[in-house]
Amino acid sequence: MGYGVINGSGKTPSFIALDVVDLRRVRDPYKKLRRIYESTVELMERYLPDEVAFEAPFYGKNVQSMLKLGRAQGVAMAAVLSRDVPVFEYAPRKIKLAITSAGDASKEQVAGMLMRMFGFKEMPRNLDATDGLAAAVCHFYQNGIELSKHGSGSWEDFIRKNPGRLK
Repeated sequence: MGYGVINGSGKTPSFIALDVVDLRRVRDPYKKLRRIYESTVELMERYLPDEVAFEAPFYGKNVQSMLKLGRAQGVAMAAVLSRDVPVFEYAPRKIKLAITSAGDASKEQVAGMLMRMFGFKEMPRNLDATDGLAAAVCHFYQNGIELSKHGSGSWEDFIRKNPGRLK
């Protein structure tokens, strides 16, 4: 489970942390869920975030994998919500678009762009960490933009809903 932490005040995000919660040694699926919950609570207490962004589950052909991913995300979200912190979700394509301007970008391309953005000297060993950071950066870029749940999604609609964004 990857995570990234940024400071979102100002016009550009600043890097705080990125890493993974390594779950490979935990065999029992229920102990793995407990570890996800406990690790997420620890992260919440360490970084005290104002908001948390998750990558939304993507459609997959393997139902068992989707079920496991949904459970894992559910316990992580429950840990965040237990601290009264708002949760946001972004589709993988939206995250890739926000970081690379290409919705079909690879994990390596996303990681490369984040490396340049934050001045990392070397690529993280586990790209799940950069996935977590990418979700945080995507959320930063969405901040203040009211996205239409229904309707045209036109520029006129955007301007009407966000008059303060005009310069």
